Amino acid sequence: MNELMVKAESAKKASYKLANTSTIMKNQALMKIAELLIKKEKDIIAANEIDVGNAKGKGVSGALIDRLSLNPKRIAGMAEGLYQVASLPDPVGEVITMWKRPNELQIGQQRVPIGVIGIIYEARPNVTADAAGLCLKSGNAVILRGGSEAINSNKAIVAVIGEALKESGLPEGTVQLIEDTRRETVVEMMKLNKYIDVLIPRGGAGLIQTVVQNATVPVIETGTGNCHVYVDCDGDLEMGERIIVNAKTSRPAVCNAAETLLVDEKIAAEFLPKALKTLKDMNVEIRGCEKTRALFSDAKPATEEDWSTEYLDYILAVKVVGGIDEAIEHINKYGTRHSEAIITNDYNKARRFHQEVDAAAVYVNASTRFTDGFEFGFGAEIGISNQKLHARGPLGLKELTTTKYIIFGNGQIR
Repeated sequence: MNELMVKAESAKKASYKLANTSTIMKNQALMKIAELLIKKEKDIIAANEIDVGNAKGKGVSGALIDRLSLNPKRIAGMAEGLYQVASLPDPVGEVITMWKRPNELQIGQQRVPIGVIGIIYEARPNVTADAAGLCLKSGNAVILRGGSEAINSNKAIVAVIGEALKESGLPEGTVQLIEDTRRETVVEMMKLNKYIDVLIPRGGAGLIQTVVQNATVPVIETGTGNCHVYVDCDGDLEMGERIIVNAKTSRPAVCNAAETLLVDEKIAAEFLPKALKTLKDMNVEIRGCEKTRALFSDAKPATEEDWSTEYLDYILAVKVVGGIDEAIEHINKYGTRHSEAIITNDYNKARRFHQEVDAAAVYVNASTRFTDGFEFGFGAEIGISNQKLHARGPLGLKELTTTKYIIFGNGQIR
């Protein structure tokens, strides 16, 4: 029996025990994992340095190296996320609603774990800790399959998690890492309906579409992020500049980074030269429409493809639009339903943007970079879903549960 099957069977067995594990026991395990992550920080960073060195040797872009890299601050963030998850209410067992039928049957709907969750992801080792913590708290076993570029980092993190789980008395198989990084193993994992209840892909568009198109296991589709910031003629231009700089440059390789800037033609001449110079000075390549290039000569010509591209890099597409109608039309045509922002002081325009833009997260006067489980108060997240079934937006604890009906009777027959 290969590694995948052995670990899948172990996860399935563990899931039945986890579904009935007390909140206290789960929280103690989460805090133990957080404690050991900090304690074994040097071991994790040493493993991560091997991955980063290998990636640099392959000529991987700086933005992707940033996604892969761990440091004391990021490990502390991983630990803090676990502490936050431990502090959150446990959704398992919550009776959402209860009603009585005319025949005296009492029918309720209760939250329960999904079971075994499979997560396929790329070069972000922090996902390993986030996913393990959220799945554990929501009573699910998890099978992790990270990218080959982060294999050493993931093994080090999972070793820490495994030690903490053992000390906490939780079942073997609660958190499993598939160390076989061959493509054939991923394809096999996508079809393990007998053991895996749901798959969550997290990464670039190519990975997500591969899973969606090939999996027989049900998939929660996390989103690629072609995110927009629209600066309206009634917006605070200084605020608009601060927000687009943050949304584009704070971490360009993540899915909630802005990829396109839309600017109302009424304020384009005032706003664009200064804002785009600031971005260019921060090494952002500007690709603009003709009106943008007339106002900022360093902009390269934007093509039709640029409007629909998730760059995950220091590149920004810029378009001057006729107003909010054209901005909303552009976003709904080219966006990926992830995160969209408007900069405006007009209440009616803000309301229109909220109502008419089709996305998982719609912002008024704030950066798209806040679409994140930690920032939303979920402690962490498994991914950002931009689909509309079951869950949308950051996938936190409640999104990792399903429901069952519980019925109380006193001898009723039909």
